Amino acid sequence: MRVLVIRHAHAVPQGAGVADAERRLSPEGERRFQAAARGLARLVPAPDVLLTSPLVRARQTAAIAAAAWGGLEPRPEPALASGTIDAILAALEHQPRDATVALVGHEPTVSALVAELVGAGSTDAVAFEPGAAALLEVASLATRGARLVWFLPTAALADGVEPR
Repeated sequence: MRVLVIRHAHAVPQGAGVADAERRLSPEGERRFQAAARGLARLVPAPDVLLTSPLVRARQTAAIAAAAWGGLEPRPEPALASGTIDAILAALEHQPRDATVALVGHEPTVSALVAELVGAGSTDAVAFEPGAAALLEVASLATRGARLVWFLPTAALADGVEPR
């Protein structure tokens, strides 16, 4: 299985009179991620499934990525908003072993997921900025066996940087 992990793009700050679950992408975050999503679509063919946290900022990020891939329909996955790593892995278990699955979620969960799968030990090794993405080849979800293919910040995705 290939798992593409994406942190939602930059959102409006907390405390602006909006509940956290309803925070939207900032205009700058939306603009920057549109460029990053085009780069992402050049690097990774359209995934078989695009799972997203149901929080507004993640759904908006997923919709931008889906449009870059040609109209894929994002599916809400509650574990990406408030679940544990085990709950996210359980959601992935329902996907075919040869699938490419894209996930749009939040910090610190996306960093913890990648660190857990590649055995990094610390989330500091894979701290995601808003809009960043990582591609993993997962040999086994049960044993947390994965290889990090690449990890790119938003600007590198937008610039069309080819991972090595």
